[in-house]
This record gives sequence, structure tokens and C-alpha cells, in this order.
Amino acid sequence: MTHFDLVIIGTGSGNSILDKRFAGWRVAIVEKGTFGGVCLNVGCIPTKMFVHTADLASTPASAGKLGVDLELRDVRWAEVRDRIFGRIDPIARGGREYRRTHRDNENVTVFEGTARFTGPRALRVDLADGSTADLTADRVVIAAGSRAVVPDELADAPHHTSDTVMRLDELPRRMTIVGTGFVAAEFAHVFSSFGVDVTILGRSGAMLRHEDADISARFTELARERWDLRASTTATGARAVDGGIRVDLTDGTSLETDLLLVAVGRVPNSDLLDLPAAGVEVDPTGHVVVDDTQATTARGVWALGDVSSHYELKHVANHEARVVQHNLLHPDEPVTADHRFVPHAVFSSPQVASVGLTEEQARAAGVRYVTGTRDYAGIAYGWAMEDTTGFAKVLADPATGLLLGAHIIGPQAATLIQPLIQAMSFGLDARSMARGQYWIHPSVPELIENALLALPLDLPLD
Repeated sequence: MTHFDLVIIGTGSGNSILDKRFAGWRVAIVEKGTFGGVCLNVGCIPTKMFVHTADLASTPASAGKLGVDLELRDVRWAEVRDRIFGRIDPIARGGREYRRTHRDNENVTVFEGTARFTGPRALRVDLADGSTADLTADRVVIAAGSRAVVPDELADAPHHTSDTVMRLDELPRRMTIVGTGFVAAEFAHVFSSFGVDVTILGRSGAMLRHEDADISARFTELARERWDLRASTTATGARAVDGGIRVDLTDGTSLETDLLLVAVGRVPNSDLLDLPAAGVEVDPTGHVVVDDTQATTARGVWALGDVSSHYELKHVANHEARVVQHNLLHPDEPVTADHRFVPHAVFSSPQVASVGLTEEQARAAGVRYVTGTRDYAGIAYGWAMEDTTGFAKVLADPATGLLLGAHIIGPQAATLIQPLIQAMSFGLDARSMARGQYWIHPSVPELIENALLALPLDLPLD
């Protein structure tokens, strides 16, 4: 039994907690997979590197209407894949070696294996070599992340998840994606841009159904034009057949495909940790229960990231890691996490970005609101792009002008939404934001200016 001042389970955002202020602490880091967590290895970073390449590959399809004839001659899949993981894999390996061997980490011991609690702040780690290590600690941080969900009916079928599909040896001719959320939307864009015939299956009648209803409806409309979208049908099973995979559907029919991608969400890795032994509670979805300081229900144990956060977003995990870091170092002066205005984006085509309340959420909560909408087609740079489908929608309190939510579908949505996040975070009202600064003309941010000015507020329009 080895005792530590601090044990950190997981090397995603949890790994960022340690800096020179912990040099006097005896620390253990436990990692069951690849250093760097989901975002670095199988999530945010590689997927967006693929998306950027897909954006380039899809350019010829839209250039003709602008009078430019382009042709996509080839997608060298192996080169695309190897360029991406040729950067990512060394970073993961470097992070591992840094923690294991660098002089800055002489106080840090790395355990590569799966941890489970055996008691309050006591852990057993099943190491990769088959041995075990028993640890105790004054403090424990659970940052164990999440994993892709595979429904029981597809568990034994030949399939991929987002964890594996980016490392294919070659592109399939046909791909079927189960799921209609952001993972499905992003991979549908990537693979269809590379010439793959994509079919999407989903139980709900729409794609991105958790977005504002207007955004979801527009994205679904565009998805039907680009992919074989079967939005009220899903898979009941699948099996290998000569020449591919046969997928059985809920409507009694079947289809044949070359690759089945399951993209129906993720679950926290809390069930791997034997949390009851530690006195750590989880909610009905399996997420570790934390208070606003990221403390769990067990003394001396904190949690952050996907294992405890329903947002399951890297920028949220990073914020929570900073909160936990401070509270470890300053237990008598704790700070709290700020989850008021958490944004997210979907890097498909078109992009989608959102922050705050949807119109449906505002209505259900009885919040008084007004909306302002502006189409890309209504601004000069939108004319330049010939964008006829994108728009920005903002929600605000009619009495104060304070923003309640913002939703964008169209080019660079993830970038355009940032000033709206800033306004919400710092209490800047819509009128002050729209009229209190210059907006470069002609530029895409004028979309935001005009959406703000379209709000029918009780405030006077100067």
C-alpha cells in the first residue's frame, strides 16, 4: 500500500492540474488508455483536423454557382489519416514520457491500468502487466472521462465508433451511421466529402434535435439533400454478409453497407471505478454527483470532465480542472465553477453553434423573451458567399435587452458566436453591443449586429 498526497484518475483535463505549485506533493496519475484523453486522441482535435480537410474536399461542389469550375480528383485517405495522427500520436506519447521521466515530475508516479476504489480514498489499480497496485491518498481527483455507447443489438455486429473510425485502412464505398447527433453530423460531412455514400439512421424525426427547433429543422432539411437520411428509422441488428454488412431496420426492411458507424452518444466511465466503495454518488445517468466546487459526496474527492459533467465538452472540462486545481491548493478559499453560459458547436456542413436557452427551453421555463433573426443572405458578405440557408437567431429579455441565448447555422458559426458568449458572460445588453462598437463592413460579423438590431426590445433604438 503506497500513500500519496494526491491521486488523479485520468490524463485528459485532469493531467493539466499539475504545475510547479504541486512540486512538494507526492502525486499518482492513473491512466487506463492513451495519455491525453478523449479530446486529443479520438475526439475534438483529430475530428476537426478531418473536418478541415473535408471542407476543402467539398469546395468543388459549391464553387460552380460562383462561376468557378473545380474538380476533386482524389482523396489520398492514408495521407490524410497519417498527417493527422502523425501529429497527435507523438503528442500523446510525449505527454506520457514527460510525466514518467522528466525531472519536473520527480514527485509524480504514473500507473498505467484501470483504477477502482476499495474504500474511502483507497484504490486498487489493475496494471497493464497483470499485476496490481494498492494506493491511498489524502485527496483524489476523478477525471476518468467517457466512452462511446454501443446498443446491445449492435454490440456483436461488425461496427466502428468515433474511437476507431478515424484510423481506417481505406475508405469504404458505403457507410451507414446510426445516430443523428453531432458525432453523426460531423462524420457524415467528413466521409461524404471524401466520396463515401452516407446513410444516416435515427429514432428521432430530425437531426441535431437538442438544438433550437429552427436550427434543427434547417439542418435536417439540408441533410436530406446531401445524405440518405432515414430520420425515423434505426437499426435492430447487423451482420456480416458477402460483400459487406447487412443492417436490419425497425421498419422491417434492411440495407447493405460496407461500414457501420455507431454514433449514439457516450457514457461516463464511472461504472468502472466501484464508486460506492468510496462513498461517491452518481446520478441516474451515471455521472458523478458534484457540487459547485467540483467536490463529490465523499470527503477529499473531486470530479471533473465527462465523468461528472452532462455537457461532455473539453472547454468545460478545462474550466472545471482549473476550479479543482485552485481548490486543491486553497481549500480554505474555494472557488466555484461557472456553468451559466456554456457554448457548443457542431463542425459539420453547415456549422452550428449555440449558447444559452433555446426558444423551447425559454418557453418551458416561463421566461419572457423576444427573438431576433438575420439570414446570411441579408448581409453583404452573405451575398459574396451566395449563402441562402444560414441564419443567426438571438433571444433576449425584452425589458433589459440582456441576451438569453444565441443560435447560428452557417459558415464559421463557431467563430461568430464568440462575441455573443462574451456579451452574456459580462452582462452586455443587445442594444449596447449592437450600437456601442464598430462592425467591419462588409464582414460576416454583421450577421450578429443585424440579428441584435432585429430584437423587438422595450428599450429605445438610438
